[in-house]
Amino acid sequence: MHSLGSTLPVTFLRTLTLAPAQHPKGLAHMSAASGLVRVLRRLYVVADDELHLGLFDDIEPSGTDAAPGTLLRLFEGDLPLQKEQRKATKPDLETLALLPPLPGCPAGALLALGSGSKPQRETGVLLTLDAQGAPTGHQTRIDLAPLYAPLRTHFADLNVEGALLVGDELLLLQRGNQDDARSACIRYAWPHVADWLAGAMTGTAAEPPAPRHVQPLVLGTVDGVPLALTDGTPLQGGAWAFCAVAEATDNSYQDGRCVASAIGIVAPDGQMRQLHLLQGAPKVEGIAAQWVGNSWQFTMVTDPDDRAIAAQLLQATLGHASTDLLLFQ
Repeated sequence: MHSLGSTLPVTFLRTLTLAPAQHPKGLAHMSAASGLVRVLRRLYVVADDELHLGLFDDIEPSGTDAAPGTLLRLFEGDLPLQKEQRKATKPDLETLALLPPLPGCPAGALLALGSGSKPQRETGVLLTLDAQGAPTGHQTRIDLAPLYAPLRTHFADLNVEGALLVGDELLLLQRGNQDDARSACIRYAWPHVADWLAGAMTGTAAEPPAPRHVQPLVLGTVDGVPLALTDGTPLQGGAWAFCAVAEATDNSYQDGRCVASAIGIVAPDGQMRQLHLLQGAPKVEGIAAQWVGNSWQFTMVTDPDDRAIAAQLLQATLGHASTDLLLFQ
């Protein structure tokens, strides 16, 4: 069971600006932000219609201009400018996860995943990090088709939008839609995933592990539109948080109007305990958490569904009023 909390205020931190020379098309911003990871004071962002990873400095709400971010190329080539052609060819990177040390990555890694919603969206990229959390420059392409194939028996419209490490498990988050409102948490044994990824780095990858458990998560509806998972972030003690949006679309391919957005908490027993709507209904598709003082501070990125509009970095806080949440810090 979960309780619907009060609407959370959202603080604007910055737009995801770039120096135009950084972008292959000369854009002065990153749009369509879809996954977020914080490593120390560095924020990593993937966007579902780009071939690059964005790197930005974490900032506090101050009203001052932030330094432009930089881009790190993940895929060769370029994407068409026209929206429908771009949508048809993009790798659709919807997910970014921070991984602990694994063979070949002694200081950990980042894992970017395609959504799996189309055949061209079944590729991932593993980026090795150094001890300071910066990319070493070593990248490995990951074929996700064999990992995703068993999931299609559960979801006709597969759409993986989140990944996170919780204890000894890697969690993938399936995003529902109006046609199939089931979002889901798909759990894998992390040691088996680590071995599979390490094999991919050396060219000796075997079959990927099968999921331990597929748990549907029904988040409810807002104005008749189902809330659906868009990303997740670990808390402590086996708990995790997620962001979700209610987008008026009946499939994983077409965009729709964002009716509402929310942050939710899943307890260590796997049950959703809280759900808080976000003020202003920003279309939040990436989330990271940190414990600050006596509160969980959530940093989020948005997807405006328009390349002419910059994605935003936002912040929301849960603290004293959420008594059971404090048990997970």
